[in-house]
Amino acid sequence: MSEKVRDYPKLARDIIELVGGRDNVHQVARCATRLRLELKTTPEGAREKVGELPGVITVVEKGGQFQVVIGNHVGDVYDVVVEELDLDPEAAEAGEKPTVLNRIIAMMSAVFAPFIYVLAAAGLIQGLLIIAKTINPAVEQTGAFEIFTFISWTPFTFLPILIAITAAQFFKVNTFIAVACAAALVNPDFTAIAARIVDGEAVSFFGIALSPTTYTSTVLPPLILVWVLSYVERWCRRVLPSVVIQLFTPLICIAIMVPLTILAIGPISASGANFVADGYNWLVDLFPPLAAAIIGGFWQVLVIFGVHWGVTPMILANFEQYGFDSFQVFQTAAVIGQVGAAVGVFLKSRSKEMKQVAASASLTGVFGITEPAIYGVTLRLKKPFVCGCIAGAVGAVVVALFGSKQYVYAGLPGPLTVLNAYSPGTNSLLGQIIGCCVAFFGAILLVQFIGFVDLVDEQPKEIDNEEVEFYATQSAKPDALKIANPVSGTVLSLEEVDDPVFASGSMGHGFAIRPTDNKVYAPFSGEVATVFPSGHAVGVISDDGVEVLIHVGIDTVTLDGAPFAIRVSKGERVAAGQLLLEFDSDAIEKAGLSTVTPVLVTNSKEFRDIAIRPTAVAHHGEEILVLFPAPDHAQSR
Repeated sequence: MSEKVRDYPKLARDIIELVGGRDNVHQVARCATRLRLELKTTPEGAREKVGELPGVITVVEKGGQFQVVIGNHVGDVYDVVVEELDLDPEAAEAGEKPTVLNRIIAMMSAVFAPFIYVLAAAGLIQGLLIIAKTINPAVEQTGAFEIFTFISWTPFTFLPILIAITAAQFFKVNTFIAVACAAALVNPDFTAIAARIVDGEAVSFFGIALSPTTYTSTVLPPLILVWVLSYVERWCRRVLPSVVIQLFTPLICIAIMVPLTILAIGPISASGANFVADGYNWLVDLFPPLAAAIIGGFWQVLVIFGVHWGVTPMILANFEQYGFDSFQVFQTAAVIGQVGAAVGVFLKSRSKEMKQVAASASLTGVFGITEPAIYGVTLRLKKPFVCGCIAGAVGAVVVALFGSKQYVYAGLPGPLTVLNAYSPGTNSLLGQIIGCCVAFFGAILLVQFIGFVDLVDEQPKEIDNEEVEFYATQSAKPDALKIANPVSGTVLSLEEVDDPVFASGSMGHGFAIRPTDNKVYAPFSGEVATVFPSGHAVGVISDDGVEVLIHVGIDTVTLDGAPFAIRVSKGERVAAGQLLLEFDSDAIEKAGLSTVTPVLVTNSKEFRDIAIRPTAVAHHGEEILVLFPAPDHAQSR
């Protein structure tokens, strides 16, 4: 009962011709249903002409893209377009070309986010060791202390390897080649060579004197290494004969990248990070309260724009050079100020929903994770976010007046890392505690006095009893095909979806869900028809021939798969209720996109009628659609 196969290569070539030819196409991407073209100029009448092609459902111009809606067979057309335009499929898959700044931000986030909790855990262990040593100095002589000390330093010592793993995924290079190169940088033998250089013993590589730079705990050298490696590896795979490509690609890459890094990339990038750190430290030395106010007041703004990962190299450079850092004590005040604002909302709000969200967000803030507080509470209500920033700035100034520093790296600065400011014989910890109390309680008080426009709890959707009775009658018919809901959440009509293609029903009849869970389940037993590389959508076909597309969020293809985890593969047999994919709704909303999930019967025209159960909320696995086959394949409704 599948759609009749068309000549998709011809369709692809016709689209290219009508949009002005290959020279007019700047970039190509695809999502679950659409071919997304970035054109240099849009020819007059192109939208209408392409929309009339057999196999094209409609054309939408949105977000600077010429979007050709094709449906389930978009992959067939996309593959031909990429081949005809002689594009790199991986580059094309990335879609619209980002700005340099956006790409740097995306890179920093993609590289550091996966292992930041490992660094945070190691930092907490170091903090606990400091406390234990302070309480009982003799514990430092025990074997347990020694063991936990090297455990806590291991993620930092081998940080270049962690960076190589995540950077390889971002830059799409062979992970093992990237790790081999990074591991060479932290090889104890190379560290010994660098130590000999420091002692005055000259070491050269083919007549070029080596720098004494070491690479344990460094950030920029391995990051730039993998970036350059991506070009070298692609060159190798393009020019090497297929019979030797598997062996000679890693051979050439390692032989080029490791010497290049220790001769040029490492010394230059390490100097750059130290230069930035020195510039920040200059401001702190010149006028500490000003530096503190800027960081305490604007740190959470940087979090919103996703640029907060960019300071990590500077912070690590400070710890490497001086053994302490002031930036993170000011960060901590900013984080705790935002947590205080969320607590203030919890105390003042009269909305049951907002109280629940604020309580949950405040709890995660204890661990230094403020995104739930920002996006779910303070920024959502606007004024509390400003209150948190003001309190964070004042708290950071107090911290600066005490001259506080952090002596242990805190991957996620927050209440649990306050003790990292402890140093014997100083007021560093006292200043950190007082400043953070000012930030926390100051934010609570500001929220109480300034207030905010409270959230009004959404009233349950009223359901017409006649609609319920009609659905029950339809469901009882012997030829009814019943479809279960794949995603738990609030049920919406397609007309409520903020996307003209889905809302118009041109992709098929169905409904939409505003998810309350982060999982998508199979609505019936059948076969996985389509799995998209970005992970944002999955198509399944039932044993009765019902084709269903589940598209998580709107325009989520632009996230390049980051919030999604596919749990099935194309062609796999699945049972009703089996997990198909998981997603991170917070990450989707953080990116400014909607999580509303259309559930479409893409071959709706093969059914004479489709009934949707009238309900405000539906859990996954509950019956929600009833379809009636049309033997003559007549138009539905």
